Amino acid sequence: MRVQLSDHFNYKKLLRFVIAPVLMMVFTSIYGVIDGLFISNYVGKTAFAAVNLIYPVIMIMGAVGFMLGTGGTAIVSRLLGEGNREKANAYFSLFVCVTAVSGIILAAVGEALITYIAKWLKADEKEGLYDYCVLYGRMLLSTIPFFMLQNVFQAFFTTAEKPMLGFIVTAVAGCMNILLDGVLVGACNKGVLGAAIATCASQVVGAVLPVIYFARKNSSLLKLGKPEFKIKVLFNACANGSSEFVNSVSSSIVSIVFNNRLMGLVGEDGVSAYGVLMYVNFIFVSIFIGYAIGTAPVIGYNHGSGNKDELKNIFKKSMIIMGITGVLMTSLALGLAKPIGMLFVGYDKELLDMTVNAFYISSFLFMFAGFSIFFSSMFTAFGNGLISALISFLRTIVYQIAAVLVLPVFMGLTGVWLSTTVSDVLAMITAMIFVIVKRKKYGYA
Repeated sequence: MRVQLSDHFNYKKLLRFVIAPVLMMVFTSIYGVIDGLFISNYVGKTAFAAVNLIYPVIMIMGAVGFMLGTGGTAIVSRLLGEGNREKANAYFSLFVCVTAVSGIILAAVGEALITYIAKWLKADEKEGLYDYCVLYGRMLLSTIPFFMLQNVFQAFFTTAEKPMLGFIVTAVAGCMNILLDGVLVGACNKGVLGAAIATCASQVVGAVLPVIYFARKNSSLLKLGKPEFKIKVLFNACANGSSEFVNSVSSSIVSIVFNNRLMGLVGEDGVSAYGVLMYVNFIFVSIFIGYAIGTAPVIGYNHGSGNKDELKNIFKKSMIIMGITGVLMTSLALGLAKPIGMLFVGYDKELLDMTVNAFYISSFLFMFAGFSIFFSSMFTAFGNGLISALISFLRTIVYQIAAVLVLPVFMGLTGVWLSTTVSDVLAMITAMIFVIVKRKKYGYA
């Protein structure tokens, strides 16, 4: 039996509803990680460091799609909850069209600026680093519109009550990336170029398949058709999704700041160690993000229909799930620190030791990160983009940058690895203050 937005959610139903978005996010993270795995082992640590330097810039541009997807679902799911399916489809089509056009513009701007960006990242200070940065960056910029559309559809598959179909599309795209990495990088020795081609191909597949599905007659709640262009609706979607946009952009900015700090402290080895750390963080944190994406339409629907009892039910269960998942993730990260390090950089003992030490220090962040991510998404679903964005902004920009600039002054390299945990503790405390203050207004507690 299919779980619907209007159902009463016990633990089993809630997990069934969010499992597909979680798997989508995890798969998206994993096949991004595969590039790094192949590049590190088949090309070397200089190429690996180069990819980690330029990738945050690509993510900044792709964040527009994530913003329109998450912000748009809040509007569309609320309209579905009110029974206005026709307008929901018109706005869904609007968000898809605007994402595509925005992607084309950003791709053109990125291609024009990529060489300057690589120099700004100090890639020209190490032989080979600059060329790898520009090559990988240019290739991924060419498919930015598809990457953005992929992010949009990841959110809307859940709203359309087809989360498992969304997972299947993501899985197909991910398997293509892994297969092409094996062929182009592993078998054909195409290096960074091969890894970039593999990622680009997967993004095209991840965007085109949903367009085909939603453009045709289908059994979901949504269908692509004639968009209803309204500036106010776009503004509201951007405002609602601003927290996710801030979260994605600020995470990328933080990565740039971290890389800059590490280049000054220990050089490209520090960037490579941080790259391994971030790949694992992407996978683990994507579980929290996937859960937030999966529950957002449910929260938005029940908010639109005025069902406060169900809001309380979902809130309570989500708190328990976030707590248990955080403890499990921390334990898993600590236990897998050395095996993961061996997988990525086992060919260099000094780099391996640095990477494993980084894991031991930073893995505790998972005990706290899920709460602030969920709270931010919850306020997005309520249409309160301001609080949602503020939580994300403080977590990913203010607290993290402050921590990575201050802690290393007193603790050296250890301060860099510890800064993520410190920032997530502060973010969780801040988010809980907002949750307590707004509990009566939205009726979730």
